[in-house]
Amino acid sequence: MTARAPRSAAALPPEQAGPLRRALTDSADVTVFVDGTAHRLPGEAQAAVVDLLARLSDGDAVQVTSVAELLTTSQAAELAGISHSYLRKLTDAGTLPVEYRGSHRRLRRSDVEEWLRSQLRRGEASAGADAQPPSPDGPAS
Repeated sequence: MTARAPRSAAALPPEQAGPLRRALTDSADVTVFVDGTAHRLPGEAQAAVVDLLARLSDGDAVQVTSVAELLTTSQAAELAGISHSYLRKLTDAGTLPVEYRGSHRRLRRSDVEEWLRSQLRRGEASAGADAQPPSPDGPAS
């Protein structure tokens, strides 16, 4: 993630907020143009842009900033479906990367999700090995 300074925008004056509000109300299609090229945004990005525009159309000032989603150990354990103590063991062993905020551990959501995917792949690989059909020569000895 690139570190960028937050960007703020003042509330729109009513003569600009009103037409924006009407445009957002009348259309579900939001297309972004960059240097004259149209770009369709994926759902979550589109929702974030529409939310930003809606806030501006309501006369609110807005601020945009990047966020690396950090989880507490309790949140990470809940996401992973494991106990808090097992999660601490994983961070102590270096299996899951951890950041410290003072004495508090924080984990990136993306790291926890990647660990979950690796566990799923590991489980599928071992299940696939167990499901191999028997050899025509009989069981291996």
